[in-house]
Amino acid sequence: MTTPELPADELPWIDTEQMREVDRIMIEDLHIELMQMMENAGRSLARLALDRFSPQRVAVCAGPGGNGGGGLVAARHLANSGVGVEVALGAAVERFTPVPAHQLDIVRRMGIPVVERPVAPDLWIDAVLGYSLRGDPREPAATLIRAMGDSPAPVLSLDTPSGLDTTTGREAEPAVRATATMTLAAPKSGLRRSSLVGELFVADISVPPSVYDRLGVGAPPLGPGVIGRVTGF
Repeated sequence: MTTPELPADELPWIDTEQMREVDRIMIEDLHIELMQMMENAGRSLARLALDRFSPQRVAVCAGPGGNGGGGLVAARHLANSGVGVEVALGAAVERFTPVPAHQLDIVRRMGIPVVERPVAPDLWIDAVLGYSLRGDPREPAATLIRAMGDSPAPVLSLDTPSGLDTTTGREAEPAVRATATMTLAAPKSGLRRSSLVGELFVADISVPPSVYDRLGVGAPPLGPGVIGRVTGF
């Protein structure tokens, strides 16, 4: 994989409300469904995990929303690539919204183990909490976040380290300290100077440039399926 370098000062940085509007326009106005965006996100996350970390055993920690759904898609792609994968859930199954619940059903049908506590992974994928964070993480999400922090294995976070506010950069208790973060569509302002982010990548999820035009910001220089590495942030 060729990973282009994207200087931070040449990128649009958007806040949480702007990203919510991106998602709303995509789904309501353009009819690009959440399932499509989730598939793009999870496939790119698996690709980055393989290229950056070359793992043999991956623990995917998945929450009940869109962020968790992307992690579950990544679990499927990693398993298809021959990687040993376990999934741990950051919420009770009944709290999963419909699209992530569908992804969880696929994972179970594939025979990927869903466990309470993963055993000795050599990479954690953090897909517990996304931009919809409200207050400090609750159980069982908090236990998973602490388990990632207590492990010597690296952590790859999806969109944002769980517990980090994507607008203000406020760190909840507990919060993930990522080795690398792959944010989606455009980098979020709360990531810009946070010590929790680690290396920062941004992945295309097929957002048309016209969506950014409606927000009054420029489109990130990402082609189809591109994952860029953000420098100088």
